Amino acid sequence: MLKLLEDIIGVDSLKNVLDYTPKIDKSLLSLPGVDFIDRTYLNSDRNPNVLKNLGHLFNSGRLSGTGYLSILPLDHGIEHGAAVSFSSNIGMFDPVNIFELALKTEVSAVASSLGNLGSVCRKYVHKIPIILKVNHNDIFSNESPKQSFFAEIDQAFDMGASGVAATLYLGANDTKDQISRVSKCFKYAHEKGMFTIVWAYLRNESFKRERDYHSAADMTAQANYLASAIEADIVKQKFPTVPEGFQDINPKMKDSTYLTDHPVDMLRFQLLGCLSGRVPLLSSGGASHGNDLKDLALTCLVNKAAGGSGVIPGRKIFRKNLDESVKLMNLVHDIYLSKDIGVL
Repeated sequence: MLKLLEDIIGVDSLKNVLDYTPKIDKSLLSLPGVDFIDRTYLNSDRNPNVLKNLGHLFNSGRLSGTGYLSILPLDHGIEHGAAVSFSSNIGMFDPVNIFELALKTEVSAVASSLGNLGSVCRKYVHKIPIILKVNHNDIFSNESPKQSFFAEIDQAFDMGASGVAATLYLGANDTKDQISRVSKCFKYAHEKGMFTIVWAYLRNESFKRERDYHSAADMTAQANYLASAIEADIVKQKFPTVPEGFQDINPKMKDSTYLTDHPVDMLRFQLLGCLSGRVPLLSSGGASHGNDLKDLALTCLVNKAAGGSGVIPGRKIFRKNLDESVKLMNLVHDIYLSKDIGVL
């Protein structure tokens, strides 16, 4: 595995991660493992049906029983435009192919919109955990980024979904309303026995200056903390690219005691915001561009080394042909299954 990673990301990049000593010791964190549910969720207020569905999630796909997760998300047709998202793989217009891709790449679960899941869920709900994404940002609205609810929690329950997911745009004009609405949805989802996931994204034009602070480690860590505050069972977050944003956005919030510009320190700081790892942190795969193999390999390596629980790679996977998609997901899973790569 290490030799393969040397070839993909380079010897120096690999050593930069594996030979590093993080500022925050791993003993302070709840880390992924075969007994993760017993160590974390079991002591929470989640009811037995939520625990059952979490068990279904953590024991599905190629990463089954490891404490790590890989989820295939396909809400991009609404968020970014269907033609643009699927032009390189028009089969993704048909929801059947979304599920077939999820099964063939052996991911832990598939997350998508009401229309996609509802049209074919009866054929697949017993084969793979499904996660209903209840809100989206459509591409036609001229106003500032805003999530609209496309689905209700009862619809997720009726189709047999194991969990529900929602995006929070933290920093947007209606953030308070979003938090209130999603919090109520999550409370009801838990009552119905489903787990909950937040896409905890920062959205505000003022966050983009000389550097883009939408992926600053300190600010995304706070976003994770807010997501955890409304009882998200899992948080999806962008891979951190800069350590500090609060120094420019809100200096009163700045505290760099545990932050450096090393990727492991930045991602581990994000993990602190997830209640020190009690809420699993999944890194976003990001946009698809020139070198998806290298980018995804490095994301997974850093996520695992820092104590994260996996990835949610979308465009890097579904925009390719099946053979390439399987190859990429095999690499992802190989990294999380490798005994040569541990938590630093």
